[in-house]
Amino acid sequence: AMLGLPRARHFAESLRAINRFVEVEAIDHEPDSAEALDLARRVQVILSCAPTFEERLRLNEAAIRCGVPLVDAAQWGMAGTLIVVDPGRSACLRCLYPTDPEFEDMFPVLGAISMATGALAALEAIKILSGCGSPMYGQLVVIDGFHGRASHVALRRDPACACCGASAGESRPGTVSS
Repeated sequence: AMLGLPRARHFAESLRAINRFVEVEAIDHEPDSAEALDLARRVQVILSCAPTFEERLRLNEAAIRCGVPLVDAAQWGMAGTLIVVDPGRSACLRCLYPTDPEFEDMFPVLGAISMATGALAALEAIKILSGCGSPMYGQLVVIDGFHGRASHVALRRDPACACCGASAGESRPGTVSS
């Protein structure tokens, strides 16, 4: 019944079917910087599974500028990554990737890896929203599907980070400048 629906709308409908009290806004397009900031101002956590680095970094910047936690999940082939950003306190996505990586129009995504990465991302968002448990702030989780394991890498904020570092401006975190 949901074949042909954009994936964001499909996911939103699935969530609403499970819990009619949850408010879900599906974004079926890549938001520009202004829209990303507007969206970040209205939420308590950003859960990103964006397909492009450009979009991931745009959502990262919006999270930092608005002081909103970011849960960023990504997949490539048999690997998945997860980073949970606590603005002003933990490393952000730009700390991890100071320069833009090469983008591939077509890249392999295995459903099982997406599911495992997505499940961890959802759990992190639940921990942030509920206050239960300890979110994995400041860690990169790497899921290795080839060997059936996950590893955690401790991350440090980069004081020279263009997004969250000291030179990024006084408007961060927690305040938004237009």
